[in-house]
Amino acid sequence: MISSTETRIDNGNGHFISANWFRPEGEVQAAVLIVPAMGVPQRYYAPFATWLAERGYLVATFDYVGMGQSRNGHLRDLNVDILDWARHDCSTMLSLVVNAAGGKPLYWIGHSLGGQILPFVEGAERISKVLTIATGSGYWRENTAELRRRVWLLWFLVAPLVTPLAGYFPGKRLGMVGDLPKGVINQWRRWCLDPEYAVGAEGADVRDAYSAVRTPITSISFTDDEMMSGRNTESLHSFYRQAEKRFKRIAPADVGEKNIGHFGFFKPQYEQSLWHDVLLPELA
Repeated sequence: MISSTETRIDNGNGHFISANWFRPEGEVQAAVLIVPAMGVPQRYYAPFATWLAERGYLVATFDYVGMGQSRNGHLRDLNVDILDWARHDCSTMLSLVVNAAGGKPLYWIGHSLGGQILPFVEGAERISKVLTIATGSGYWRENTAELRRRVWLLWFLVAPLVTPLAGYFPGKRLGMVGDLPKGVINQWRRWCLDPEYAVGAEGADVRDAYSAVRTPITSISFTDDEMMSGRNTESLHSFYRQAEKRFKRIAPADVGEKNIGHFGFFKPQYEQSLWHDVLLPELA
């Protein structure tokens, strides 16, 4: 039976993050780093990580600073943004997983935000393959019609008014995304208001960082994603100009399911239809 081991890790930026390691009972055939979506705690990915470990993969999950098990103290006292999460939290985790892999292939599985921030991660060239799950640009005008109505309220009214008053974004109380450090919500807002998302908001250095990625990328997205439209997915992945890219855009009916959505992929109910039939061939 697979069990997880939690470790507290110095992220090199004055903070400690929580990581959980899922180790196979036999020989490790490859390593996987699961990089979470915005506001999603690492425990959400535990069933998926356990399933991978049962099949011979060494798997690591973690929480960004201020999120889940990496939340220490009050968020209003935390001065970090999304780039800090990538450059420190993700870079630290990647380095540890590379060392633990012992020369075996290493896969980056990024859920939503986890597929957006790869270009800012130190050592990303050591990744064998990237799989992005429900990942796309957050540009609000290209969001699904259902989401556009809600994010207009979030970006133009709620976030700019509430964040300065609270000193952080109290999303849990508001039923929006979850609690986020002020630097994260403010940067994310800038990205989502720009037609070119992070590339447009941050400038030439970020554009170059995306273009510098050469690791093969497989994008797995879903036609019933309530957040990311097909256009969002295409836009974000177009910034990876020099990476070999494959797109798997899946309708639930294609895999015998009624719905999947933005968060569905990692639910155990999709073990056969998505984990086994869609994901495993990508790790071969």
